[in-house]
Amino acid sequence: MKVKIGFEIHLQLATERKMYCDCPTNYQDVHPNTNVCPICTGMPGSKPLSPNERVVDAAIEIAFMLGCEVITDQTVYIQRKHYDYPDLPSGYQRTSLPIALGGELQGVRIREVHLEEDPGQYDPVAGTVDYNRSGVPLVEVVTEPDIRSPEEARSFLRTLTRVLEYTGKVRPEAGGAMRADVNISLEGGGRVEVKNINSVRGAYRALKFEILRQREKLKRGEVVVRETRAYLESQMITVSMRGKELEEDYRYIPDPDIFPLILDKARVETVKKQMVEAPHLREQRLVKQYRISPAAAGVIVSERELADLFEAVAKEVDPKLAATWFQTKLKKVLNYMKLRAADIKFTPNQLARLLQMVGRKRVTPEQGELVLRELVKEPAEPEELLRKLGLAPLERAELEAAVAKTLKENPKAVEDYLKGRKEALNFLAGKVMKLTRGRADPRRISKLLRAKLRGKGKRRKISRRKARSRVSRA
Repeated sequence: MKVKIGFEIHLQLATERKMYCDCPTNYQDVHPNTNVCPICTGMPGSKPLSPNERVVDAAIEIAFMLGCEVITDQTVYIQRKHYDYPDLPSGYQRTSLPIALGGELQGVRIREVHLEEDPGQYDPVAGTVDYNRSGVPLVEVVTEPDIRSPEEARSFLRTLTRVLEYTGKVRPEAGGAMRADVNISLEGGGRVEVKNINSVRGAYRALKFEILRQREKLKRGEVVVRETRAYLESQMITVSMRGKELEEDYRYIPDPDIFPLILDKARVETVKKQMVEAPHLREQRLVKQYRISPAAAGVIVSERELADLFEAVAKEVDPKLAATWFQTKLKKVLNYMKLRAADIKFTPNQLARLLQMVGRKRVTPEQGELVLRELVKEPAEPEELLRKLGLAPLERAELEAAVAKTLKENPKAVEDYLKGRKEALNFLAGKVMKLTRGRADPRRISKLLRAKLRGKGKRRKISRRKARSRVSRA
């Protein structure tokens, strides 16, 4: 059965004040109903301020990131969307008409981008409402029903989250501040909306369940009705809430207390010139400019700060070497320490110097990774960290002396290797590593051991030939 999936995705914008008043947008670390005023609590006679300009500019930038065409020099009304719920103090939610249309991301068409205000937070168990969140600005992204599976939906949401985080205009950890309404239908059934899913994982699980539920109903010859459902994350199921509202049910009217928006071309162009490069476009540029693999570029652009760091380091170091380290070692260290690139304290120059030492083989990749771990914990000069870890590079003469001593003290292993037992080389290399306290490059050790053992083998063959020659003359 053909599946159609579309999203209505709401994300909180990173501003210090709310959409239509000067109250702080912090609603998580304060007591209930403290960051409020008559405007955001819908008191009689209160009038909203003009829309927060930073919010409007952020929405314009997000629209451009998604390839949309911003509507300029036309009236964009702020509308009242009426519905009756305890967290909505005015009895309506302010939502704009589209400010941008017709974008595309990862093959999914973007129908529109518009602005909304967040409602408060209602606890149906306790019967209480906290209005600290009421009026926090939201951007809403509406897609066409182009997605065909839960897997495609998960991939799209991950990409969208990364794009929006890149702008720096949504709240940190966009996935945490995201709420998605999922519209899903199977061929032959009605369209079902699953409300207020707050994670990519939640959307994936809700879709898996809902597709199975609708498919089984259709197989039994039952009707899949048009309705709104809720996702119960603890049980990973959806349950019916109410019949699906139509546009007419919300009784939209232009808000008479707010002047409509008019986005002039000059303002829109200014936002466009100042905006950051979209991650999917930056990924393509990194591959072309630095001649690195698409896989490495994909990891590098996963975080804006990580990509900024890479480009700064790539000015001082071979970009391919830097890309390999970013893709594997740096990302691994950050994941292990549960850090994001934004948490990095060391400078690009410090990382560049470490990679230069690796590139010139002054330290081994393994030693470099140990230094990198320390660098992430406590920024310092790489040379200082090497001394602190006891990993200062060995001089060639010191390494040769360690190899000579090992060969002298382990004649049986030498004899075994010369008789063809190649595993004896690993034993000898381990002895050299122990003697040098791990400061030597295992590859240099093996190379030097082979050369010395090859010489011993040749000298032994020569001695044997001379001995046979003396015996034959006698």
